[in-house]
Amino acid sequence: MITIKIKDLRLRTYIGFNDDELQKRQDVVINVRFSYKADDAAETDDVKYAVNYRTITKEIISMVEGGRFLLLERLAAEVLDLVMSNPEIRHAEVEVDKPHALRFSDSVSATVSASR
Repeated sequence: MITIKIKDLRLRTYIGFNDDELQKRQDVVINVRFSYKADDAAETDDVKYAVNYRTITKEIISMVEGGRFLLLERLAAEVLDLVMSNPEIRHAEVEVDKPHALRFSDSVSATVSASR
């Protein structure tokens, strides 16, 4: 097994349920970690055996920037579902941070994970 990490993907989306949150996009920071059996990829150095993290990242960007979410929990769950839709991925964890969500705090985050 190998673990791939997509770190600090900085996106903007509609997130929240207060009036001002419904009217303007806000920053979110997404971290994704996923594992898959990479023996063939590592042995052959052939991209056809690897999970394409660039494709996954583009799908996350499209889904997040094109969406509207009331809760961090929902956004994190939808990103996790997208990552786990790749049948090669055995385990994934997604953390979504909402910077400056609370006074005196750098961010608030939600983390979800799944395995098969």
